[in-house]
Amino acid sequence: MITAVELGLIYAIMALGVYITFRILEFPDLTVDGSFTTGAAVAAIGITGGLNPLVATTLAFGSGLAAGVVTGLLHTKGKIDGLLAGILTQIALYSINLRIMGTSNVSLLRADTFFSGLRADKLLGTWVGPAILLPVAVVTLALIVWFLHTDLGLAMRATGDSPEMIRSFGVSTDAQQILGLALSNGLVAIAGSLVAQYQGFADVGMGIGMIVAGLASVIIGQAVLGRLTILRAATAVVLGSILYRVVIQVALLVGFNPNDMKLISAVLVVLALLVPQMKGLKKVPARFRRHDGDAGDPGAADRPAPVDASTGGEGR
Repeated sequence: MITAVELGLIYAIMALGVYITFRILEFPDLTVDGSFTTGAAVAAIGITGGLNPLVATTLAFGSGLAAGVVTGLLHTKGKIDGLLAGILTQIALYSINLRIMGTSNVSLLRADTFFSGLRADKLLGTWVGPAILLPVAVVTLALIVWFLHTDLGLAMRATGDSPEMIRSFGVSTDAQQILGLALSNGLVAIAGSLVAQYQGFADVGMGIGMIVAGLASVIIGQAVLGRLTILRAATAVVLGSILYRVVIQVALLVGFNPNDMKLISAVLVVLALLVPQMKGLKKVPARFRRHDGDAGDPGAADRPAPVDASTGGEGR
Protein backbone atom coordinates (compact mmCIF):
# COMPACT_ATOMS: atom_id res chain seq x y z
CA MET A 1 0.00 0.00 0.00
CA ILE A 2 2.90 2.36 0.71
CA THR A 3 4.24 1.61 -2.75
CA ALA A 4 0.86 2.65 -4.16
CA VAL A 5 1.16 5.98 -2.36
CA GLU A 6 4.69 6.45 -3.72
CA LEU A 7 3.51 5.78 -7.26
CA GLY A 8 0.46 7.99 -6.72
CA LEU A 9 2.70 10.93 -5.81
CA ILE A 10 4.88 10.38 -8.90
CA TYR A 11 1.91 9.96 -11.23
CA ALA A 12 0.36 13.08 -9.69
CA ILE A 13 2.80 15.12 -11.79
CA MET A 14 1.42 13.44 -14.90
CA ALA A 15 -2.16 13.98 -13.71
CA LEU A 16 -1.48 17.70 -13.20
CA GLY A 17 -0.34 17.85 -16.82
CA VAL A 18 -3.58 16.19 -17.92
CA TYR A 19 -5.48 18.68 -15.75
CA ILE A 20 -4.02 21.59 -17.72
CA THR A 21 -5.26 20.29 -21.06
CA PHE A 22 -8.57 18.69 -20.08
CA ARG A 23 -9.79 21.16 -17.47
CA ILE A 24 -8.00 24.43 -18.21
CA LEU A 25 -7.78 24.34 -22.02
CA GLU A 26 -10.68 21.91 -22.54
CA PHE A 27 -8.46 20.13 -25.07
CA PRO A 28 -8.73 16.33 -25.47
CA ASP A 29 -4.99 15.68 -25.75
CA LEU A 30 -4.03 12.06 -26.40
CA THR A 31 -0.33 12.87 -26.83
CA VAL A 32 0.09 11.80 -23.19
CA ASP A 33 0.52 8.09 -23.95
CA GLY A 34 3.48 8.91 -26.19
CA SER A 35 5.12 11.78 -24.29
CA PHE A 36 5.12 9.75 -21.04
CA THR A 37 7.28 7.11 -22.71
CA THR A 38 9.40 9.78 -24.41
CA GLY A 39 10.30 11.25 -21.03
CA ALA A 40 11.21 7.79 -19.72
CA ALA A 41 13.26 6.98 -22.83
CA VAL A 42 15.22 10.23 -22.83
CA ALA A 43 15.96 9.97 -19.10
CA ALA A 44 16.97 6.30 -19.37
CA ILE A 45 19.37 6.87 -22.25
CA GLY A 46 20.79 9.96 -20.57
CA ILE A 47 21.38 8.18 -17.26
CA THR A 48 22.90 5.08 -18.83
CA GLY A 49 25.09 7.42 -20.85
CA GLY A 50 26.52 8.92 -17.68
CA LEU A 51 24.39 12.02 -17.23
CA ASN A 52 23.34 13.25 -13.81
CA PRO A 53 19.72 12.15 -13.07
CA LEU A 54 18.69 15.80 -12.67
CA VAL A 55 20.11 16.70 -16.09
CA ALA A 56 18.50 13.62 -17.65
CA THR A 57 15.12 14.51 -16.12
CA THR A 58 15.47 18.08 -17.38
CA LEU A 59 16.11 16.76 -20.89
CA ALA A 60 13.02 14.56 -20.50
CA PHE A 61 11.01 17.68 -19.66
CA GLY A 62 12.33 19.32 -22.83
CA SER A 63 11.30 16.32 -24.92
CA GLY A 64 7.79 16.55 -23.50
CA LEU A 65 7.66 20.25 -24.31
CA ALA A 66 8.60 19.46 -27.91
CA ALA A 67 5.90 16.78 -28.19
CA GLY A 68 3.28 19.20 -26.90
CA VAL A 69 4.40 21.90 -29.31
CA VAL A 70 4.04 19.49 -32.25
CA THR A 71 0.48 18.64 -31.24
CA GLY A 72 -0.29 22.33 -30.75
CA LEU A 73 1.09 23.29 -34.16
CA LEU A 74 -0.82 20.50 -35.90
CA HIS A 75 -4.03 21.75 -34.31
CA THR A 76 -3.60 25.53 -34.49
CA LYS A 77 -1.56 26.01 -37.65
CA GLY A 78 -2.40 22.81 -39.50
CA LYS A 79 -6.10 23.14 -38.64
CA ILE A 80 -6.24 19.46 -37.66
CA ASP A 81 -8.85 18.40 -35.12
CA GLY A 82 -7.35 18.40 -31.62
CA LEU A 83 -8.19 14.77 -30.95
CA LEU A 84 -6.64 13.65 -34.23
CA ALA A 85 -3.58 15.88 -33.72
CA GLY A 86 -2.87 14.17 -30.41
CA ILE A 87 -3.33 10.72 -31.92
CA LEU A 88 -0.98 11.52 -34.79
CA THR A 89 1.73 12.77 -32.43
CA GLN A 90 1.25 9.78 -30.15
CA ILE A 91 1.67 7.34 -33.04
CA ALA A 92 4.77 9.14 -34.30
CA LEU A 93 6.28 9.12 -30.81
CA TYR A 94 6.12 5.32 -30.66
CA SER A 95 8.69 5.06 -33.45
CA ILE A 96 10.68 8.01 -32.08
CA ASN A 97 10.85 6.36 -28.65
CA LEU A 98 12.19 3.16 -30.21
CA ARG A 99 14.80 5.24 -32.02
CA ILE A 100 15.80 6.96 -28.79
CA MET A 101 16.19 3.75 -26.81
CA GLY A 102 17.50 1.60 -29.64
CA THR A 103 15.55 -1.30 -28.17
CA SER A 104 12.17 -1.90 -26.59
CA ASN A 105 13.53 -1.93 -23.03
CA VAL A 106 16.38 -0.16 -21.21
CA SER A 107 17.43 -1.29 -17.72
CA LEU A 108 18.36 1.23 -15.02
CA LEU A 109 18.84 -1.18 -12.12
CA ARG A 110 22.61 -0.66 -11.99
CA ALA A 111 22.54 3.02 -12.93
CA ASP A 112 22.66 6.00 -10.61
CA THR A 113 19.12 7.40 -10.42
CA PHE A 114 17.12 9.57 -8.01
CA PHE A 115 16.00 6.41 -6.23
CA SER A 116 19.29 4.48 -6.14
CA GLY A 117 20.11 5.50 -2.58
CA LEU A 118 16.63 4.71 -1.30
CA ARG A 119 16.66 1.35 -3.06
CA ALA A 120 20.12 0.49 -1.71
CA ASP A 121 19.05 1.38 1.83
CA LYS A 122 15.79 -0.57 1.36
CA LEU A 123 13.73 2.54 2.08
CA LEU A 124 11.46 2.25 -0.96
CA GLY A 125 8.18 0.78 0.18
CA THR A 126 8.52 2.39 3.61
CA TRP A 127 7.05 5.73 4.70
CA VAL A 128 10.38 7.38 3.92
CA GLY A 129 9.52 7.19 0.21
CA PRO A 130 6.23 9.13 0.44
CA ALA A 131 7.87 11.60 2.85
CA ILE A 132 10.46 12.42 0.18
CA LEU A 133 8.08 12.39 -2.79
CA LEU A 134 5.34 14.46 -1.13
CA PRO A 135 7.35 17.74 -1.24
CA VAL A 136 8.05 17.13 -4.94
CA ALA A 137 4.33 16.81 -5.67
CA VAL A 138 3.50 19.80 -3.45
CA VAL A 139 6.10 22.03 -5.13
CA THR A 140 4.81 21.03 -8.58
CA LEU A 141 1.25 21.74 -7.43
CA ALA A 142 2.25 25.13 -6.01
CA LEU A 143 4.04 26.14 -9.22
CA ILE A 144 1.02 25.26 -11.34
CA VAL A 145 -1.40 27.11 -9.05
CA TRP A 146 0.93 30.13 -9.06
CA PHE A 147 1.27 30.06 -12.84
CA LEU A 148 -2.48 29.84 -13.38
CA HIS A 149 -2.90 33.02 -11.31
CA THR A 150 -0.39 35.01 -13.36
CA ASP A 151 -1.52 37.13 -16.30
CA LEU A 152 -0.32 34.44 -18.70
CA GLY A 153 -2.11 31.75 -16.72
CA LEU A 154 -5.31 33.80 -16.60
CA ALA A 155 -5.13 34.18 -20.38
CA MET A 156 -4.75 30.42 -20.70
CA ARG A 157 -7.76 29.81 -18.46
CA ALA A 158 -9.78 32.32 -20.46
CA THR A 159 -8.75 30.54 -23.67
CA GLY A 160 -10.39 27.39 -22.38
CA ASP A 161 -13.45 29.15 -20.95
CA SER A 162 -14.20 31.70 -23.66
CA PRO A 163 -11.79 31.88 -26.63
CA GLU A 164 -13.90 34.49 -28.44
CA MET A 165 -13.80 36.82 -25.46
CA ILE A 166 -10.06 36.55 -24.86
CA ARG A 167 -9.35 37.06 -28.58
CA SER A 168 -11.25 40.35 -28.37
CA PHE A 169 -8.58 41.52 -25.91
CA GLY A 170 -5.84 40.81 -28.45
CA VAL A 171 -4.64 37.52 -26.92
CA SER A 172 -3.52 34.80 -29.33
CA THR A 173 -5.51 31.69 -28.42
CA ASP A 174 -3.26 29.65 -30.72
CA ALA A 175 -0.19 30.63 -28.69
CA GLN A 176 -2.02 29.84 -25.45
CA GLN A 177 -3.02 26.39 -26.66
CA ILE A 178 0.51 25.60 -27.83
CA LEU A 179 1.94 26.77 -24.50
CA GLY A 180 -0.60 24.78 -22.51
CA LEU A 181 0.00 21.61 -24.51
CA ALA A 182 3.77 22.04 -24.15
CA LEU A 183 3.59 22.51 -20.37
CA SER A 184 1.18 19.61 -20.01
CA ASN A 185 3.33 17.15 -21.93
CA GLY A 186 6.47 18.46 -20.25
CA LEU A 187 4.98 17.49 -16.88
CA VAL A 188 3.90 14.14 -18.30
CA ALA A 189 7.45 13.51 -19.54
CA ILE A 190 8.89 14.35 -16.10
CA ALA A 191 6.53 11.81 -14.56
CA GLY A 192 7.62 9.25 -17.15
CA SER A 193 11.29 9.83 -16.35
CA LEU A 194 10.65 9.47 -12.61
CA VAL A 195 8.60 6.30 -13.07
CA ALA A 196 11.38 4.77 -15.18
CA GLN A 197 13.92 5.59 -12.46
CA TYR A 198 11.60 4.30 -9.75
CA GLN A 199 10.87 0.94 -11.37
CA GLY A 200 14.39 0.51 -12.77
CA PHE A 201 13.65 0.36 -16.50
CA ALA A 202 12.09 2.19 -19.42
CA ASP A 203 9.83 0.26 -21.78
CA VAL A 204 8.38 1.38 -25.09
CA GLY A 205 4.90 0.30 -23.99
CA MET A 206 4.90 1.85 -20.53
CA GLY A 207 2.82 4.84 -21.63
CA ILE A 208 -0.14 2.83 -22.91
CA GLY A 209 -3.27 3.86 -21.01
CA MET A 210 -1.65 6.84 -19.25
CA ILE A 211 -4.33 9.19 -20.50
CA VAL A 212 -6.98 7.02 -18.80
CA ALA A 213 -4.97 7.01 -15.56
CA GLY A 214 -4.53 10.78 -15.71
CA LEU A 215 -8.18 11.39 -16.48
CA ALA A 216 -9.21 9.02 -13.69
CA SER A 217 -7.03 10.95 -11.23
CA VAL A 218 -8.60 14.26 -12.28
CA ILE A 219 -12.18 13.00 -12.12
CA ILE A 220 -11.86 10.96 -8.92
CA GLY A 221 -10.09 13.73 -7.03
CA GLN A 222 -12.52 16.42 -8.10
CA ALA A 223 -15.46 14.14 -7.32
CA VAL A 224 -14.15 14.09 -3.74
CA LEU A 225 -12.90 17.67 -3.23
CA GLY A 226 -14.73 19.51 -6.00
CA ARG A 227 -13.24 22.21 -8.22
CA LEU A 228 -14.60 25.53 -6.99
CA THR A 229 -11.16 27.15 -7.05
CA ILE A 230 -7.91 26.45 -8.88
CA LEU A 231 -6.16 25.50 -5.64
CA ARG A 232 -8.88 23.04 -4.66
CA ALA A 233 -9.14 21.59 -8.16
CA ALA A 234 -5.38 21.08 -8.54
CA THR A 235 -5.07 19.65 -5.02
CA ALA A 236 -7.89 17.28 -5.86
CA VAL A 237 -5.88 16.01 -8.83
CA VAL A 238 -2.97 15.04 -6.55
CA LEU A 239 -5.36 13.36 -4.11
CA GLY A 240 -7.11 11.61 -6.99
CA SER A 241 -3.81 10.23 -8.28
CA ILE A 242 -3.04 8.70 -4.87
CA LEU A 243 -6.58 7.30 -4.50
CA TYR A 244 -6.42 5.83 -7.99
CA ARG A 245 -3.18 3.97 -7.27
CA VAL A 246 -4.48 2.77 -3.91
CA VAL A 247 -7.66 1.40 -5.52
CA ILE A 248 -5.55 -0.36 -8.17
CA GLN A 249 -3.38 -1.87 -5.43
CA VAL A 250 -6.44 -3.02 -3.47
CA ALA A 251 -7.81 -4.65 -6.64
CA LEU A 252 -4.56 -6.60 -7.00
CA LEU A 253 -4.59 -7.60 -3.34
CA VAL A 254 -8.10 -9.03 -3.53
CA GLY A 255 -7.10 -11.25 -6.42
CA PHE A 256 -7.75 -9.40 -9.68
CA ASN A 257 -5.56 -10.35 -12.61
CA PRO A 258 -2.96 -7.66 -13.46
CA ASN A 259 -4.19 -7.92 -17.05
CA ASP A 260 -7.52 -6.49 -15.85
CA MET A 261 -6.02 -3.20 -14.66
CA LYS A 262 -6.97 -1.24 -17.79
CA LEU A 263 -10.55 -2.47 -17.43
CA ILE A 264 -10.57 -1.48 -13.77
CA SER A 265 -9.25 1.97 -14.72
CA ALA A 266 -12.10 2.45 -17.20
CA VAL A 267 -14.66 1.31 -14.61
CA LEU A 268 -13.24 3.76 -12.06
CA VAL A 269 -13.66 6.65 -14.50
CA VAL A 270 -17.24 5.63 -15.26
CA LEU A 271 -18.06 5.37 -11.54
CA ALA A 272 -16.46 8.73 -10.80
CA LEU A 273 -18.68 10.27 -13.48
CA LEU A 274 -21.91 8.51 -12.50
CA VAL A 275 -21.81 8.47 -8.69
CA PRO A 276 -22.04 12.27 -8.21
CA GLN A 277 -25.16 12.29 -10.40
CA MET A 278 -27.03 9.72 -8.32
CA LYS A 279 -30.05 10.90 -6.37
CA GLY A 280 -29.22 11.75 -2.80
CA LEU A 281 -25.57 12.50 -3.66
CA LYS A 282 -26.15 15.54 -5.84
CA LYS A 283 -26.59 18.20 -3.19
CA VAL A 284 -23.32 17.68 -1.34
CA PRO A 285 -21.04 17.84 -4.40
CA ALA A 286 -23.03 20.85 -5.65
CA ARG A 287 -22.01 22.88 -2.60
CA PHE A 288 -18.37 22.32 -3.47
CA ARG A 289 -18.84 23.06 -7.15
CA ARG A 290 -20.79 26.30 -6.86
CA HIS A 291 -19.27 29.00 -9.05
CA ASP A 292 -18.58 32.50 -7.76
CA GLY A 293 -21.44 33.88 -9.81
CA ASP A 294 -23.88 31.74 -7.80
CA ALA A 295 -22.76 33.14 -4.46
CA GLY A 296 -25.74 35.47 -4.24
CA ASP A 297 -28.25 32.82 -5.27
CA PRO A 298 -29.62 30.94 -2.22
CA GLY A 299 -30.68 28.03 -4.38
CA ALA A 300 -27.44 27.74 -6.32
CA ALA A 301 -25.85 25.42 -3.77
CA ASP A 302 -28.64 22.92 -4.24
CA ARG A 303 -28.26 22.75 -7.99
CA PRO A 304 -25.71 20.14 -9.08
CA ALA A 305 -22.96 21.22 -11.43
CA PRO A 306 -22.41 18.92 -14.38
CA VAL A 307 -19.41 16.64 -14.28
CA ASP A 308 -17.74 16.14 -17.61
CA ALA A 309 -14.82 13.88 -18.53
CA SER A 310 -12.97 16.41 -20.60
CA THR A 311 -14.51 19.87 -20.30
CA GLY A 312 -15.46 22.47 -17.80
CA GLY A 313 -13.60 25.65 -16.80
CA GLU A 314 -12.28 26.12 -13.30
CA GLY A 315 -13.16 28.82 -10.84
CA ARG A 316 -10.70 31.35 -9.60
